Amino acid sequence: MRKTFLFFLNLAVLAAAPALLPQGPAQAEDALTLKARAFLATMEKGDFALAARDFDETMLKVSGPDKLETMWKKQLPAQLGAFKKQDGARRDELQGYEIVLVTCEFEKATLDARVVFDKAGKIAGFGLVPTAPPVKYGPPAYADPAEFEESETTVGSGDWQLPATLTVPKGAGPFAAVVLVHGSGPNNRDEELGPNKPFKDLAWGLASRGIAVLRYDKRSKVHGAKILADPKLEALMTVKDETIDDALAAVALLKKTKKIDGKRIFILGHSQGGFLMPRIAIAAKSLNVAGFIIMAGLTRPLEGTILRQMTYLTGLAGGAATEEDKKRLEDIKDGVAKVKSLTDADKGSTAKLLGAMPAYWLDLRGYDPPEMAKTVAKPMLILQGGRDYQVTTEDLENWKAALGGRKDVEFHLYPKLNHLFFEGQGLITPLEYVQKHGSVAGYVVEDIANWIEKR
Repeated sequence: MRKTFLFFLNLAVLAAAPALLPQGPAQAEDALTLKARAFLATMEKGDFALAARDFDETMLKVSGPDKLETMWKKQLPAQLGAFKKQDGARRDELQGYEIVLVTCEFEKATLDARVVFDKAGKIAGFGLVPTAPPVKYGPPAYADPAEFEESETTVGSGDWQLPATLTVPKGAGPFAAVVLVHGSGPNNRDEELGPNKPFKDLAWGLASRGIAVLRYDKRSKVHGAKILADPKLEALMTVKDETIDDALAAVALLKKTKKIDGKRIFILGHSQGGFLMPRIAIAAKSLNVAGFIIMAGLTRPLEGTILRQMTYLTGLAGGAATEEDKKRLEDIKDGVAKVKSLTDADKGSTAKLLGAMPAYWLDLRGYDPPEMAKTVAKPMLILQGGRDYQVTTEDLENWKAALGGRKDVEFHLYPKLNHLFFEGQGLITPLEYVQKHGSVAGYVVEDIANWIEKR
């Protein structure tokens, strides 16, 4: 499913953030960087119709020329002072979008203008973020590449094959193994977000502890273009097609892989993968999976969670929330109401609601993960970060209420960890995921490995 990437932030908070030294200008800048600079220069000159010329359809609706002028000529000067100059620029990439960050000096603060481009070169997002040097991924200290080997493989067959990586400890085996199931969106096999690769951390960490791991690119990433090109196919897509079928195919692949113990294969789901784990477990009954691991698994209806998350993000702006922010929140409330009012007659509709087709929402109607988990007669490990605003400790309590009486279900709450299970402090914002590098905490890897070894 296509998800337009828009970036809106609390400028009052950002203006108070300590700015790092801006980077020097690049020697040779690419076309998108020059385009981002031209976009900013056009706003400096006051030609907002020209500045918005390359906006995509969604940006034109939420931030057209008039709104752009209000932001640039009124809101920003009130918070940051007068614009002074552009400085260095750098590039980034996130979930298929190309990002240009241009350091901009204002009278009261130095920030990066973050211009997001889609594959067609249209501007799909614009915001200001604290200036910071590029942050790159680095393997966690607990990962020892000398202890394992990696090979490329393929999950599934036919039209929906997915490229994958199998990480296997060195030695004769047979080894216990884990299949990793992604969160929402078109994730790659590392579940990469900014400089963070939590699935790579898990694969390398567990393989260093003698446990094999299979991770693969998600169907919506590999075959997204094909899905979007066929309106009927997209209209009928559900989580079974998007997630569940491929998780089962990954288990089937491991069962016929040398050095893997077919009786000790586990499935780990993060975020949306955790939310769907009871359905995955029921579907995988004939495969005799040894157990299931849920990391930040949602327990409540998805549409309501989208509203809660956006309410939280809008609340970060406090009194600086714009009318556009408030309108966006009202639009989401309207979308939630429409999702709740869907009937079976809407199954073939191609009118998207909250980024998904009606058939997708109808497939999830009435789904209660903890209640369904009661019917899963296999061991489960449920993990939750205390600083997670997407999936909260309330969800962990819901899992506990349903499964707390079972001796084969174990729960862990990690107060310092966010949604990606790396440590942080203070108020959490989306910037923590895209501008900071963190590894899945070593003690989480230890808890997973110890739990698997007990089985």
